[in-house]
Amino acid sequence: MADALRAYGLIVAMWVRSTMAYRASFALTTIGNFAATAFDFVTILLMFSHVDALGGYSLPEVAFLYGTTSTAFGLADLLMGSMDRLGRRVRDGTLDTLLVRPVPVLVQVAADRFALRRLGRITQGLLVLTYALVTLDIEWTVTKAAMLALMPLCGAAIFASVFVAGAAFQFFAQDAAEVQSSFTYGGNTLLQYPPSIFAKDLVRGVTFVVPLAFVNWVPSLYVLGREDPIGLPDWFALLPPVVAAGCLGLAALAWRAGLRSYRSTGN
Repeated sequence: MADALRAYGLIVAMWVRSTMAYRASFALTTIGNFAATAFDFVTILLMFSHVDALGGYSLPEVAFLYGTTSTAFGLADLLMGSMDRLGRRVRDGTLDTLLVRPVPVLVQVAADRFALRRLGRITQGLLVLTYALVTLDIEWTVTKAAMLALMPLCGAAIFASVFVAGAAFQFFAQDAAEVQSSFTYGGNTLLQYPPSIFAKDLVRGVTFVVPLAFVNWVPSLYVLGREDPIGLPDWFALLPPVVAAGCLGLAALAWRAGLRSYRSTGN
């Protein structure tokens, strides 16, 4: 594990040096990334220009949901966002070049073309979260404070697991980047809105099937003092670390199975 992390750091450092060779370009692309992701919250602001609440949630409460999931997803996208390129490598055979290097393939794929500009998404999410925390009147406890600190980390781990599992699926499908994006980028968009506006079957699906709800819905409802729409007990809010660890384990198994099934493109 230590060697894999060291290799990841070296590859990332190489791409960062490449990026910073053109500082003006980096600054512009980072600002562009920040602005592009900010339009998601602008959409929410436009909604609240016509309504006082969305599914019973005020603007600061929705901003809290938005900020927590955007920060978590931004971290996962920064660290693992290159996983969606795996299908292209499988199709054109360039994955073979990664197999002969003395570095884990997962590390190489995850760190490939590391995009530092994705810091714009994280910054934007943190700004919205800061606004929510300043505006909301939350009765803080030690448990709630610890939960808030863990949410971005656990959420990032869950999203990273989805990135890896989606990449593993591409070993079999070979062209499933859009399917993967529906659970990663689509899941991020889903979690930006209150669970009360969605059908209960959908909420159950993202709680017990693909547990994206543990990124922010389940712990956020506890922090905000809101009732869960599907009646989950309060202690479920303490499960994100457990769910994140389980997701990482399952993603590792899926990756191992996918990599072992790879047979190259032939000749």
